[in-house]
Amino acid sequence: MPETTDAWPLRSLLLGVMGALVALAVQQLVAVAPGGPPAGNVQLALATLLAVSGVAFGFVIERTRLHWSAAFAAAAGTVIAAVVYWNGGWGYSDTWRLVCAALTVAIAAPLFQAWRDARAPGAGRFAMAYPAVHDHAWTNVLLFLAALLFVGIVWLLMFLLSALFNLIGIDALEKLLRNDQFGAVLVGGAFGGAVGLLRDRSAVISTLQRVVMTILSVLAPVLAAGLLLFLLALPFTGLAPLWQATKSTTPILLSCIIGALLLINAVIGDRPVDVSRLALLRWSAVVLALAMLPLSAIAAVSTGLRINQYGLTPDRLWALVFIAFAKAYGLGYLLALLRARSGWPVRVRIANLRLAVGLCGVALLLSTPLVNFGAISTRDQLARLANGRTPADKFDWTALRFDFGAPGEAAVKRLVTEGKTPEIRAAAAVAAKADRNARYDVQRQQVAAIGIEERLVIKPQTVPLPASLRQSVSDYAGCTKTARCVLFYEPGATRAVLVGRLWAGAERVEARLLREYAGAWNETTGFQSEPVAEIDKRNAQQAAALAAGQVEIRTVERRQVFVGGEPVGEPFE
Repeated sequence: MPETTDAWPLRSLLLGVMGALVALAVQQLVAVAPGGPPAGNVQLALATLLAVSGVAFGFVIERTRLHWSAAFAAAAGTVIAAVVYWNGGWGYSDTWRLVCAALTVAIAAPLFQAWRDARAPGAGRFAMAYPAVHDHAWTNVLLFLAALLFVGIVWLLMFLLSALFNLIGIDALEKLLRNDQFGAVLVGGAFGGAVGLLRDRSAVISTLQRVVMTILSVLAPVLAAGLLLFLLALPFTGLAPLWQATKSTTPILLSCIIGALLLINAVIGDRPVDVSRLALLRWSAVVLALAMLPLSAIAAVSTGLRINQYGLTPDRLWALVFIAFAKAYGLGYLLALLRARSGWPVRVRIANLRLAVGLCGVALLLSTPLVNFGAISTRDQLARLANGRTPADKFDWTALRFDFGAPGEAAVKRLVTEGKTPEIRAAAAVAAKADRNARYDVQRQQVAAIGIEERLVIKPQTVPLPASLRQSVSDYAGCTKTARCVLFYEPGATRAVLVGRLWAGAERVEARLLREYAGAWNETTGFQSEPVAEIDKRNAQQAAALAAGQVEIRTVERRQVFVGGEPVGEPFE
């Protein structure tokens, strides 16, 4: 933790009280009456302003230049609150703007703290020491995580005390814990108090920071070896498997780059004396630094192929942004290695500071409405639809309707009447009436139904399945390509029997009866499921017959599933 942080006994009390009051105010702003509408944009923006400003103030507050800390906290809260207001509140799909706003504040906080601490006679206007920035950044992260852990411990303690008093019939504490206002005060007070207590105990955070850095540095050879082997294998495997194996190529590669950044800086520290003395760790950091640029290039190719195949979407544009960030760091680290082979850690620290300032500014810009990826993507997708590059039946209407923001929604409504072809107008009309929640069920079902024929053996002969039956069977987890299920079904039948493992890899085999009702196929329970009205009617008839003495014993023939000569499940029909 930075040595400039002075002990301030009143800080924990001040932050605890302030945290409780801010949390209570936020709870009141976003509270919703039972059955009432959710909080509007203004309430959400105000709640965000209070919450972010309060948290930021707790992290940067110092007795010296207190008004500077208050001004920074207010600015941080305003940035994120404005993004919440611009995005339209609950349910807005473009969450990456909010991520950029949060990233802006997270980067700006240690920069501000280091700049404020460096203010002294004769110091440059924008002077800040890299060790101070690095220390503040790690301290803020560890403080946040430690404060969250403390809040969790406080809640566990309160639940324990509640259970203790319940043993003697006193439920007052239990009722308090169910109260939203009390819960908000408890969370805010515990979080603020924890931040204050830990900031006054800098030795604890400094020790924790050293432990974390040591652990991370030890992991550097592992990731370095993995990335090196991956890059060396590419000339033999080619890039094609990357596009065929998974749709998550870009996220995986970017995650590797982020991991490399963390481990490199854990090895080199923030001062020359902090560089690891182990040659293995130092060379691992070099390998990681060299690997970042090729990985970012592969990620760029992956995203470029997706864009060429399917056009622009907000998510793909955001992916390009993050790839650009990764390339900037990869290029900066590569230049540091080329310019100063033995003293490259010094160059890397300089690059880190410059890149942090640049990243903060770009993230702030991207969090504003000045850059609208939804509008850009909508224009591109409409152009592909108009020129026939994407046919109407292959066009992702639900994505345009729900994932492209206001421009996409407006485009769908416009195409209902202005579509170039009847097919486009009809598809747009369906998309305009679609429900946001229902789309996820449809997508899940479509994914589950892919390749269902490869997981089934249809008896007595292979026949096409009704769409509803096909979908119902696809939800069964026991049917896999290596352990296929058997489905007894004949065209026109209203019943089907599915036989397979209880789940993938299970030894137990079971039989399930599916019945068709009003066009929908559903599994019955115990082969005896009937509508309640029919059961009541039959019970009444049987009661009357019993009273009349109409009782007899008959020999009946039943059907049951047999696997390997052994019965499975209950008889049916």
